[in-house]
Amino acid sequence: MAPPSPAPSLRRRGRASVLPALVAIAVLIVVAVSVGSWVQYTERQTNDTVRTVGSTAADRVDVEATVQSVDAAARELVLRMRVTPRGTLGEEGGSAPVADLSLQTSVATLSDLTFPAHERITPKDVQIALTGGSISDYPFDTYETDIEVWATQGGRQVPVRMLFSNNATLFSISTTSPASAQEAVVRLRLSRSGSLLVFAVFMMVVMWALAASVLLGAWYLTTRGEGLVWPALAWMAATLFALAAFRNTAPGSPPIGCVLDWFAFLWAETVIALCLITVVLTGVRSALRAALRTDDAPGT
Repeated sequence: MAPPSPAPSLRRRGRASVLPALVAIAVLIVVAVSVGSWVQYTERQTNDTVRTVGSTAADRVDVEATVQSVDAAARELVLRMRVTPRGTLGEEGGSAPVADLSLQTSVATLSDLTFPAHERITPKDVQIALTGGSISDYPFDTYETDIEVWATQGGRQVPVRMLFSNNATLFSISTTSPASAQEAVVRLRLSRSGSLLVFAVFMMVVMWALAASVLLGAWYLTTRGEGLVWPALAWMAATLFALAAFRNTAPGSPPIGCVLDWFAFLWAETVIALCLITVVLTGVRSALRAALRTDDAPGT
């Protein structure tokens, strides 16, 4: 009688060895999703926060100031301002001022706002200059600016309250507000958002990982004398050009020469290009030597 086949026991052992790996992968996925959900929720809560500064008088001008976009290259941000006169300063539920209303701003703001009496007030976009920082520090660049608003109506200054929020998803903004009497003052510090920072660091890690992979492949080909291995050369060349396209996906369109480039991209491209050239030269030399040996062999 033939002995029983060991195949069932081998399959059981195979399933037993795969099960811990599957459990570990499932745990890593759950942890990654949990951390990502927490980071996304925290960032969303921060962006949804409305900071209130200025006067709380019944007769005042409310200014809802929302950052719409930030142009780091031009060092300016676009601030959308919705103005609502409250109490005796407004009419029709605050949609129009009872007298000519003028909003003066700080030096960083590139324009002032005026609203004629009894005319409906519409939101206005103003540009605000940023100071400090440089986009060449991307993704670790930071900027600062001040937003100061005071209002006059009918030739006299009136209290102002500002409600500040941020809609620029690529930047996180921290605020400080010094005490003021009738005007509203906010000092802003802008830095790249947590999501952008994580993605930019991930890009740098990937760039170095790809460069290391190509370097290991080049070392193997040159030390083993494999000659011209066309699939390997195609992979290296594709990586060289794909890395440039990958770099251009960086959010915020950073210019060439920023920290991202000098920390990873330029060096990774240099390593890959040198590896490709080395493999080609070594392969051509190996092929020529093989051809010479064939020609010098007896009987040829």
